Amino acid sequence: MADPTTDAASASAPMSRSKAWLVAIRPATLPAAVGPVLVGLAVAVSLGVFEALPAVAALAVALLLQIASNVGNDLSDHRSGVDTEERLGPPRAAASGLLSERELLIGLAVVVGLAGLVGLYLTWVGGPVILVLGIAAVVSAFAYSGGPWPYGYHGLGEVFVFIFFGLVAVAGTTYLQTLTWEPLAFAAAIPVGALITAILVVNNLRDIATDEKTGKRTLAVILGERGAMAEYDLLLGVAYVVPVALVIAGDVTWTALLPLASLPLALMLFRVVHAGGDPRRLNPVLRETARLSLIYSLLLALGLAVPGIS
Repeated sequence: MADPTTDAASASAPMSRSKAWLVAIRPATLPAAVGPVLVGLAVAVSLGVFEALPAVAALAVALLLQIASNVGNDLSDHRSGVDTEERLGPPRAAASGLLSERELLIGLAVVVGLAGLVGLYLTWVGGPVILVLGIAAVVSAFAYSGGPWPYGYHGLGEVFVFIFFGLVAVAGTTYLQTLTWEPLAFAAAIPVGALITAILVVNNLRDIATDEKTGKRTLAVILGERGAMAEYDLLLGVAYVVPVALVIAGDVTWTALLPLASLPLALMLFRVVHAGGDPRRLNPVLRETARLSLIYSLLLALGLAVPGIS
């Protein structure tokens, strides 16, 4: 998923190779990979199941695929000319000349190779369905901004982020523990996927003007500024309604309401998004929305797992 939550740095200042790779990897995006796995594990724990090795392997694959997606997006946006000097977000490794295309391709191959090796073990644990989902996740990661028809440039980025960072990541992690598809896992995936999708929404909201110039028709470009803000509001709302609905329905205990403790942060972000002004004001919102998604996921995971432990 394209996400500019890394800290801005001066593209002209000398930078070490390790720091250049951090620009390409975008560490601040990694909560989007960690949170869904933790929630999926928590659902399994609530059912009385926990297997350590598949849990660690699932987390490793999630992190590696997120890194691969970031590096691939950096490379694809550079090749397509989307990353221009007018870019409002932090610098990108390829466009800023911090890393060459060859270096990024080699790094990408290493990361995908590692993910594939760990994925073979997960396929042995979960069977062919995990292999199919893994291949689909890899294709989705690269097709966001690469290939003949990058879906992220055609208003479909949010749809695929919600599917793969929400439904697939959470329910798939639970499946690797229980070897069954659990309805609770899909329900828990909805708020997690909504908040991770909100990260992309802020990214695209900030870049509406520059994306229009380069022909990148994100959903924010299609909906316009007000529409993109409404989309962000909807995703935040969904995240906080779902736990309440699950408790009322009797599917989970009151501890699943723990994510509501993160609501003050969500309201603060809501106010900044609607404040208007320089689009650069949204750079901190990106970082904080990513942080919100992780805090929310940790609280939800705790709320789901505690009854299973006790």
